[in-house]
Amino acid sequence: MSTNSAEIKLDDKYTLQNGRIYLTGSQALVRLTLLQAERDISSGLNTGCLVSGYRGSPMHNVDREFWSAGKLIREKNIHFQPAVNEDLAATAVWGSQQAQLHGGSAYDGVYAMWYGKGPGLDRSVDAIRHANLAGTSRYGGVLAAVGDDPAMMSTDTPAVSEPTFADLMMPVLYPGNVQEILDYGQLGWAMSRYCGSWVGFKIVSDSVDTAASVNADYKRLKIIEPVDFKMPAGGLNIRIPDPWREQESRQTTYKLDAACAFARANKINQIIISSERPQLAIVASGKAALDCQQSLLELGINSQLAAKIGISLIKIGMPHPLDPNEIRNFVRNSEKVLVVEDKRRIVESQIKDTLYNLPEKERPTVIGRNNIDGSILISGVGELNPNEITQAIASQISLFYKSEEMSARLSFIESKQKSQKRRNELSVVRTTTFCSGCPHNSSTKLPEGSRAHGGVGCHFMAVNMDRRTTNHTHMGGEGATWIGQEPFVQTDHIFQNLGDGTYYHSGLLGIRACVAAKSNITFKILFNDAVAMTGGQPHDGPLTPALISRQVYAEGVKVITVVSDEPDKYNKSEIFAPVVTFEHRKSLDRVQRSHRKTEGVSVIIYDQTCAAEKRRRRKRGTMPDPSQRLFINETVCEGCGDCTEKSSCISILPIKTEFGLKRSIDQSSCNKDFSCSDGFCPSFVSVIGSTLRKTTDEKLKPKALIEVQDPLLPKLKTDSPYKILVTGIGGTGVATIGALLTMAAHIEGLGCAGVDQFGMAQKGGPVTSHIQIAKSSNDIKAVRLTTGSANLLLACDKLVGSSELALATVKKGITRVIVNSHEAITGQFTRDPELDFPSEKIAERLIEESGKDNTEFVDATRIATSLMGDSIATNLFMLGYAYQKGLIPVSANSLERAIEINGIAIEFNKEVFTWGRLAATDKSIVEKYSRPRNNISENIDQLINKRTLELSAYQNSQYANSYIKLVDKVREIESERVPGEHALTEAVARCAFKLMAYKDEYEVARLYTHTDFKSRLNEVFDGNYKLQFHLAPPFLNKRDKDTGLLIKRSFGPWILKAMIILRWLKFLRGTKFDIFGYTKERQQERQLIKNYRGYINAILPKLTPYNHKLAVEIATIPDSIRGFGHVKSHNIKNAQQQETKLMKTWNELC
Repeated sequence: MSTNSAEIKLDDKYTLQNGRIYLTGSQALVRLTLLQAERDISSGLNTGCLVSGYRGSPMHNVDREFWSAGKLIREKNIHFQPAVNEDLAATAVWGSQQAQLHGGSAYDGVYAMWYGKGPGLDRSVDAIRHANLAGTSRYGGVLAAVGDDPAMMSTDTPAVSEPTFADLMMPVLYPGNVQEILDYGQLGWAMSRYCGSWVGFKIVSDSVDTAASVNADYKRLKIIEPVDFKMPAGGLNIRIPDPWREQESRQTTYKLDAACAFARANKINQIIISSERPQLAIVASGKAALDCQQSLLELGINSQLAAKIGISLIKIGMPHPLDPNEIRNFVRNSEKVLVVEDKRRIVESQIKDTLYNLPEKERPTVIGRNNIDGSILISGVGELNPNEITQAIASQISLFYKSEEMSARLSFIESKQKSQKRRNELSVVRTTTFCSGCPHNSSTKLPEGSRAHGGVGCHFMAVNMDRRTTNHTHMGGEGATWIGQEPFVQTDHIFQNLGDGTYYHSGLLGIRACVAAKSNITFKILFNDAVAMTGGQPHDGPLTPALISRQVYAEGVKVITVVSDEPDKYNKSEIFAPVVTFEHRKSLDRVQRSHRKTEGVSVIIYDQTCAAEKRRRRKRGTMPDPSQRLFINETVCEGCGDCTEKSSCISILPIKTEFGLKRSIDQSSCNKDFSCSDGFCPSFVSVIGSTLRKTTDEKLKPKALIEVQDPLLPKLKTDSPYKILVTGIGGTGVATIGALLTMAAHIEGLGCAGVDQFGMAQKGGPVTSHIQIAKSSNDIKAVRLTTGSANLLLACDKLVGSSELALATVKKGITRVIVNSHEAITGQFTRDPELDFPSEKIAERLIEESGKDNTEFVDATRIATSLMGDSIATNLFMLGYAYQKGLIPVSANSLERAIEINGIAIEFNKEVFTWGRLAATDKSIVEKYSRPRNNISENIDQLINKRTLELSAYQNSQYANSYIKLVDKVREIESERVPGEHALTEAVARCAFKLMAYKDEYEVARLYTHTDFKSRLNEVFDGNYKLQFHLAPPFLNKRDKDTGLLIKRSFGPWILKAMIILRWLKFLRGTKFDIFGYTKERQQERQLIKNYRGYINAILPKLTPYNHKLAVEIATIPDSIRGFGHVKSHNIKNAQQQETKLMKTWNELC
């Protein structure tokens, strides 16, 4: 039944009192506190609430959601206090349960929620153990919500909380979806009040990162107090005085039994399938129960058939403690029990303990992690694998039941697994990387000869970036590992990376420990003014570079340097430690070399705001947005990669041109760090006072854009959700697509669920969004797509779309695949400028799995960016394209209403969605309004002709004729000696041109003033802008006192007039009047041309089919000679070494 979309608002998730609401798992935790408030009010209780914890994936959004609901929660006496760290949060929550013990309480009780990720629970055990022993108040109660990460997507340890909670003697609830977060949360607080214990609340990404349509009415949940448990005198709640031994007695003797009684009364463990003659009893906890239901359905076994053939299934909502009576009743008369659970054998061990003393005839066989013969049945490594669950269940069912559907499903899974093993890995993978303009790009670099230890959060990524940064420690232990290493290694100093968020959390203790140990170590504290990895939250208290300097100085650190991109910004009102010195970030190498000579502990505070946070603040208008943008003149660019070397920035893109792989700047993702312009290259231009140009405006929009007709939409079937997998790159809005689709389904009254899988991948890594839309929410079991279950694979990034995870969901004949053909670079490109993007291999993988007829490629990024002026439009363009192809089961009206409800860039997003629809209808119309691709030669003749014309413009026709003469000679001999081949001719045509068209001052001037430089600028920028050129003229610039290299300077637009004059003086090139020709670099360039002609002429007479490949390799050597100044000199040296090596091989062979 469709909902009135006009009445739906974003705030419904917190304000709507009944009916269905749309929210995520993180938002459900907020709504949960509001539901408990309403429940208490209806019971005549005046309660307050404390929520405290520390962020961390998958609980990274909790604090932001509570902040966004600030007014609403305050009205209900809900106090949100993010903590400095997890154990202090637990201690504060313990304090909330003491509010009624000392008199003067304003409330009947305080219910509380502690939250944190798995490692946060580990560090809080001491505090929670004390608090749980003491107990909870009668009208309070505590939920300990922990974000488990069994797959280690965002934690470096396999986080699973049940064993820890069990050791703490706490009951544990495990919600399997968003609805159960609301339901189990209310039951959890009631249980905590009843049994006087903290209640563990296990949260996994498939619940907390899921968005779904759920029932909002707390009245639907009737909470029952047990009648079969005898409460001891004085009850089980917190009290004073309370001797420790009495606390232990109360906990051990009563509390867990009371929790079992409560769970039994409220049917927290639910029998999903009950068979009168059970042969197999399946016991599964939380999310695993949904996985088991999904597996049974995919094996062709619905609930009715399962009960008929002898299968029972119980969903364990409370995995600890397990109620012995409940388990004995469930497995009675069963021949075998199969336990399905995450990681540790918590449920399995309890079942075995429960059944151990039963008579042999009444005791079923229990399997889980291992089969009867001891072989692994369900692995405890990683997260639960749906295929493994299906195969495990099928292996037991097949002992008493067989069917064609079950055999077909198992065969299909096996064939997919064989395909995966057969496929070669791609040469490029998408992994997490620093954002564009991220201060970590520069701050984590080290001087030659040094090494560093990694940190947590974004700092962790430096470990995988070839930066001599090794190992890391838990949060707050930074530096302490060196205390243990230092006495036993020859290394006399290391650097330790430390983020400001970690510093505030507990990192100062590590510095104190190193001072106490008299260690030789330099802490590099990055002050980026945000807790960056988890979404840019503010620090949990006051923190500035000046305050950090005073704190570490007080700890005994006497050498402190503040490094900044704006060192002049500090004013006298900021009181730094008296020993502090200030430096520009460009001097970081020198500063580090100085610090590593310092005995004892020293500190470098690197002060630069998080790039992603800069972008957010600029959009909100709370931070100045520079009017400057950088542009690379691709005709001047040599593709040397020095700009990437200086910046490590992923907004520096490779661009394929007629004259090789060059660089361009992704203006949409650029965060205006500008460090790329430090690369020794004259191709960088600052464009000041501009806006990004769209290729369309209201007057130019085609009429067809308004008149796109609705396609025939997929029809939903009962018990069969429509499943979509969206793949993309972290930070580009993949999650938005999932949110729009599920909100549109919610608007239409459909069942929906969508979970985003990213973890650390939100930092430029692989992101997948699993979306299901169904007639009813009851039709959706496991949220994540299983093997071969996708109806649509929407590959907004083709690299992630061709990953094994994505390909596993594809089934030939069932799955339609829409692929963005754009080659989006990865973090690898910042370290390997010659990286070859495997587009052909990607296409092969996708077509192999889905079939050619079901796979379609569209150049979405190029088209959407040129149409809208921002690459962020890509994903919605893809959604529009897929919609118009009839692959989205909700209406365009509902999707556009979802865009309106989302409230961000409404008209922009609706327009790009429609452009995508039009592209699917008539791509030729859309292409007219978008920028064309680069025109690259399609054959050898075009290649030679273009270069001949360029050399004529470069110098004159005589110069060009000398090029033609060489190329023609090679072509003639190659066709004669190696018929049918032209690889050598092409290599010489490219490389001889490259050497002959060396970019001296005359040529750079020509490329700025006599080519299409201005028209390319105008394609990208709009407005009355000014230009600034970043150059290093050999006779005008100073040299850096540390490196001895020329320092680039900025020149205003007047330099173009000088360039026009310089362009006309090209006839002086190579003559005695050529003042630039006397420099070592120019002399070297002219010698390279002579040398190249020499060794090409030397190999031609000896050319044969057998040495042809080697000849091509020799002829291609100059392709590596790129760049300007010292960069080019370095590359020339390497090329000459390669030349010597290959010519030696040639001479030995010939």
